[in-house]
Amino acid sequence: MEFFRELALDGTAGVLLALCIILFSGLIFSKIAGFFRLPKVTGYIIVGILIGPDVLRLIPSQLVTHMDFVSDIALACIAFGVGKFFKAEDMRRTGRSIFLITAAEALAAGFLVTLTAFFLFHISLDFALLLGAAATATAPASTIMTIKQYRARGEFVRILLQVVALDDAVCLLAFSAASAVVSAEFNGSITFSEAVLPVLFNLLAVLLGAVCAWTLARGVPSGKSRDSRLMLLLTELLGISGLCALADISPLLSCMVFGMVYINLTKDKKLFRQLDRFTPPVMALFFIESGMKLDLSTLGTAGIIGIAYFLTRILGKYAGAYVSCRLAKKSRGICRYLGLGLIPQAGVSIGLATLGQRILPAAMGTQFLTIILSSSVLYEMIGPACAKFAIFRSGSVREAKKTGE
Repeated sequence: MEFFRELALDGTAGVLLALCIILFSGLIFSKIAGFFRLPKVTGYIIVGILIGPDVLRLIPSQLVTHMDFVSDIALACIAFGVGKFFKAEDMRRTGRSIFLITAAEALAAGFLVTLTAFFLFHISLDFALLLGAAATATAPASTIMTIKQYRARGEFVRILLQVVALDDAVCLLAFSAASAVVSAEFNGSITFSEAVLPVLFNLLAVLLGAVCAWTLARGVPSGKSRDSRLMLLLTELLGISGLCALADISPLLSCMVFGMVYINLTKDKKLFRQLDRFTPPVMALFFIESGMKLDLSTLGTAGIIGIAYFLTRILGKYAGAYVSCRLAKKSRGICRYLGLGLIPQAGVSIGLATLGQRILPAAMGTQFLTIILSSSVLYEMIGPACAKFAIFRSGSVREAKKTGE
């Protein structure tokens, strides 16, 4: 083990060998996770814990602390992919009810987690606000993969996909607001510039995402070289991430708007599929890096709060979805089972956990990251099973068979 720690200080050799170990370990554990019918995300996080500084120490802490840029790249790609679910015709078909349902289930989970953490466990309001904001997110990957596996179709699936996509938008807005309050709190007071500038920067970032979409759509037409379009896309995603990092804001909302505007301008799904084929190694690095950051020594102190977070988020999601669907006069199947498709939580929430770790004081930030990561593993274990149960009980699989899809 000492050999690898010495190599870590040896520049290029150490970085390349570390990446080799990370990707190879991720490949092996993704196969193991598949054997046990678990999501790949779960395998990646577990292998990150094992090879990280807390267990086998194959990857030294010096390298882990310099891999934050991987999170930024992965999250930019995730957010761009989420944008494809906001096609204008689909949003018109669903109507305004989709916004009511999304706001209700996301904010119900956020408020319930915040109130539980603050009043039941008496933790600081800053910590509780960020924890509640992170609770609003839903990971689309597990749910989408389950829907594709069983070729589910129908109104339930359409609403579920749009809610999952909108969830991240609500989460980004909630987390941006909470982080602005928390950052100002630790700086001593909230000045006018501290309150207004983050909002202004986020609006400019959204505009930048729209401009990048127009540039990509008009600069490289879909009939031209696929490689050129992918290169320009990655260039713009990295540019957005870099500029947002300079302004100290999240690039997720801007990248999501980028994807949304692009799909509505071009109706081009091929670029999204091309990006999906390009990003698996980046996503593997992202989730494994997240696992390597998990401090096992904090699991004892974060355990009870983590269990409460795990349970109250599920309760908030289900209750918010059920009540809002009843108010929107949706079918009984949608009311009963939509909340079960919103349980998974990984990509965006893990990225926000790393941002929260930077905002909060060291010990508090580590505890925050630990709660989100440990909960994400559990959510990704039960999430696909719950989504499968929901789409079968809602009749979405039978509906797909009737239509011959």
